[in-house]
Amino acid sequence: MSKDATPLFIPDVTGFAKTLRKSLADQDGIPGHAAMLALIAKSAGYKNHQHLRAKPAPEPLDELALKRALRVFDETGRMARWPKQTKVQGLCLWPFWARLPAHQDMTEKEVNEALKQGLAFADHVLLRRSLIDHKLATRTIDGRTYRRLEQKPPPEALALINRLRQ
Repeated sequence: MSKDATPLFIPDVTGFAKTLRKSLADQDGIPGHAAMLALIAKSAGYKNHQHLRAKPAPEPLDELALKRALRVFDETGRMARWPKQTKVQGLCLWPFWARLPAHQDMTEKEVNEALKQGLAFADHVLLRRSLIDHKLATRTIDGRTYRRLEQKPPPEALALINRLRQ
């Protein structure tokens, strides 16, 4: 039998305890191991123990958006032109987001240098503003301090970042 740890997050311990107590009261005698696992899973809001252990399905990848974004970059992985479609623009910003250091304040000059490394054209200002507009970075009102906003990139962005690194 497998001894893999199964993480369990219970947002309401009181509700969990009440449901588990009621389920145990309805049982004849002491439940076995499998029955106890099923009772715990059901009390936590799952259908059964298998439902608790199931891994979430991977998010589907929008291949068309990824293909359109890849066309914007040259063979060295640098952005050759600014995309026309807003959806593609947002996707193309993720590799630049990944270039910015996490949890670190930066000056405008430092941000510009990081962005220029990934550009084959000379409009790093457009990229910097777009990172702010797409909520991938923030800046202070006076524009002196920039910071990357930490978040999980969508699957297409992760695929784009990985393909550009290759």
